Amino acid sequence: MTVRRFKDGFFMIDFRYETPTGRGRFRRICPVRGKRAAQDYEVRYRRELEEEAAHQREEVTTQPEVPTFEEFSREFMSTYVASNNKPSERMAKEYAFRLHLLPFFGPMRLDEITMRDVERFKAQCLARTDPRPIQPKTINNLLTVIGRMLRYACEVEIIGSVPRIKFMKVTTPKIDYLDFDELARLAEAARREPEAIAAILCAADAGLRAGEIRALQWDDIDLVKRQITVQRTDYRGHVGSPKGGRLRVVDMTDRLTRALKSIRHLKGPWVFSNGEGERWSRGEVDARLWRACRKAGLRKLGWHSLRHTFCSHLAMKGAPVRAIQELAGHASLTTTQRYMHLSPNARRAAIDMLETESFGQQSGQQKESAAPSAQSKRRN
Repeated sequence: MTVRRFKDGFFMIDFRYETPTGRGRFRRICPVRGKRAAQDYEVRYRRELEEEAAHQREEVTTQPEVPTFEEFSREFMSTYVASNNKPSERMAKEYAFRLHLLPFFGPMRLDEITMRDVERFKAQCLARTDPRPIQPKTINNLLTVIGRMLRYACEVEIIGSVPRIKFMKVTTPKIDYLDFDELARLAEAARREPEAIAAILCAADAGLRAGEIRALQWDDIDLVKRQITVQRTDYRGHVGSPKGGRLRVVDMTDRLTRALKSIRHLKGPWVFSNGEGERWSRGEVDARLWRACRKAGLRKLGWHSLRHTFCSHLAMKGAPVRAIQELAGHASLTTTQRYMHLSPNARRAAIDMLETESFGQQSGQQKESAAPSAQSKRRN
């Protein structure tokens, strides 16, 4: 029965209806007395409920299905990454997806990824030992890629929210650098290769990265003003803006100026190039450094160790932290602070700030004020 008498001439309307998600029930007292009015009331509400159910079914059929992590990663790489990232960043994300993220998150739908899944991924990375353990800093880099892609999916309204991602604590890595004697030995070992010693001094005396050395052009060097303008870098054959996207100007030392003058050539625009005028590859620049290390009897160094040497020597000589940051091109002062413990005057200078003349002046003034008082007492 869909319409039945309730009391005082009012009728109860009670019927069931179909919905896109199951069955529903409509039960209400007709506000108007009389059976005929109750039947009209029922007809009107049945029609409204049928129209609402049809509208819901249409929304369900037209709503796009949420893509999987693997499917959306292709769109993310071809749109957001291609438009906003440098070649080095694009390659790093490609490796992250292929080697780490797709094997774990690939078949999962984006709206199914939770904080629990992210924590499971972190635990799996920490437990991995083949071919080598994954360091916490690398895991944080992978988490950054996950977070950026999920936030982009949320911004384009594919998912409604992004799970919380907790980054791992990373200990400050040990800085490998050469002391003054070791750098002199390295330069002496490379003296028969003028291009090698010029490249080594570009890193150790000017703080250039390996990619910045390979992408250095003669137009970037002012031998009169003794300055280098760092405005491009080479990452796996792709030349683009340096790290951080900002150019910087570095003053050259005398020995770096002499080294660059000695290799001046007209083979092409690149400072460090082969016989055909093509810029050095990563293998060529590494080979020259490692050969010099072997001749000098030093450990096998990377180019970034020479950049650490540049910052460390500046700190040892007492250079201000802001000056080191500007010369090295550090985006954050925190990065530069890693070298300041090497400064021999850093702690002494901090304590010397307490050694002001105010105490001496104040004690002198007290003695002067005390002397007249003593004399006045004698007079009395």
